Amino acid sequence: MVRINTKRLRLEPISLEDATFIYELLNSEGWLQFIGDKQISTVKKAEDYIVNNFMAGYQKHGFGLLKVCLGNGLPIGICGLLKRDYLDNIDLGFAFLPAYEGFGYAYEATMAMMEFSKNQLQSSRILAICMETNTRSLALLRKLGFTKKR
Repeated sequence: MVRINTKRLRLEPISLEDATFIYELLNSEGWLQFIGDKQISTVKKAEDYIVNNFMAGYQKHGFGLLKVCLGNGLPIGICGLLKRDYLDNIDLGFAFLPAYEGFGYAYEATMAMMEFSKNQLQSSRILAICMETNTRSLALLRKLGFTKKR
């Protein structure tokens, strides 16, 4: 599984040891508002989610959402590529804990994933799904060069 280093960040596979972090992220206000309630009400349910979603994606596709950490190892978000059955191309996904929004971490992580997609997966087209009310994510996607299709 891929590991990516940027100037300020480390992107690495999510493991069962990340259950407390995943529990916090999936219950953050932004996640619940813009991605949806995954019913992760305990750390044990976060572990199950890690196995059934993140790790299953790594096994099936060889890539997926990665944990985004600061240089000191502190997890602050997730970012990566998804292959959804209902989309023709790879989908870029990202989410960060509220305390780490607004520092350019999402831009740095998404750029690294787009470079990985282009250089390692030879994927020339990446999609992104975003609610129209998620103005911060829409602004990031525009900055990355995405254009609205529908």
